[in-house]
Amino acid sequence: MQASSEFFVGWGTLSLINAGLAQAKGRSGLGWWLASLLLGPLATLLVVVLDPVAKAQP
Repeated sequence: MQASSEFFVGWGTLSLINAGLAQAKGRSGLGWWLASLLLGPLATLLVVVLDPVAKAQP
């Protein structure tokens, strides 16, 4: 039973890390956090591979 709780703690930690990475690249932290809860390591790969969002020039 302890192994399953460690799994969920690790999965949750990964989702928070992904949210931080996404925000650093100009993307929605909340959206990527939710995606990370569903996709896990695949979301990490996507966040790392995708280019940062270009900021609009005024």
